Amino acid sequence: MKKNSRIGLAAGLFILSFAVCANAWFIRQQKSESTQEPVSKAAPEMQRLNFYLGDWDYTETYPRSAAFPDGATNTGVYTSKLGPGGNSLINSFHSKGPAGEFEGLLVITWDPRENAYKSYVFSNGFPGALVETGQFEGDALVFRTELAAGSATVKLRNATRVLGSGKLVSEQYSARSGAPERLFVSVEAKKR
Repeated sequence: MKKNSRIGLAAGLFILSFAVCANAWFIRQQKSESTQEPVSKAAPEMQRLNFYLGDWDYTETYPRSAAFPDGATNTGVYTSKLGPGGNSLINSFHSKGPAGEFEGLLVITWDPRENAYKSYVFSNGFPGALVETGQFEGDALVFRTELAAGSATVKLRNATRVLGSGKLVSEQYSARSGAPERLFVSVEAKKR
């Protein structure tokens, strides 16, 4: 067989293989769309976070502190929806008021290797992402992280729960360099 014939045969087989794969993918997509089956099933741990889903109005209450001598209250909105395949929860938020204007994105997922939730927080207030690890502690979803702030270490703890009234309450605590934990902000949200 001549060299050009072998190249032509190889190219033909590649095109045929590509066409078969593309056709199989197209048929799978049509079947998936017609039956509206999800591409993957979310882990039960992700289904447990369905209480977050929806559009919410919220208030952030900052207690008296060096940063806020009289305390402060911001108002905002957030939208929470499932990510691809239900394997993540995507929460976008925006608030403003005397404490400033905050905009961000929160992505929560289940990490089976760590047997824990992971939270990735992106905000206009800092570069990169704040990464937290969480578990349910009773009825509260609790995330923790530790970060360096200059020569100090800051530990953060966030506890979120839904009250019987359907109100969502989230409290963020911080502790700097081994000092006792203090409430940084309390968030109360109501579904729209």
